[in-house]
Amino acid sequence: MNLARVVGRVVATQKDPGLTGTTMLMLQPLDAALRSKGPIIVGTDAAGSGAGEIVIYVKGREAAYAFLPGLVPADAGIVGIVDEVYVDDGKR
Repeated sequence: MNLARVVGRVVATQKDPGLTGTTMLMLQPLDAALRSKGPIIVGTDAAGSGAGEIVIYVKGREAAYAFLPGLVPADAGIVGIVDEVYVDDGKR
């Protein structure tokens, strides 16, 4: 699982029939300190997230599992909304 911030929404009038009824969002991947890392990606949303929220997303075939029994052709899928992040830096 990975962290990302929702930075936008994708609207497509022509798309694969398997994507009908799904929301596609633009995601900025984040590291553990919530800093941007890598390019923006597009993911399907199974959690009802919105702009500016930090989300948990999965990549690969697992991205479609949140939509079972439907078949969604997705390489990235949002599966949760993050309420809080705590990182133990090991300095004690």
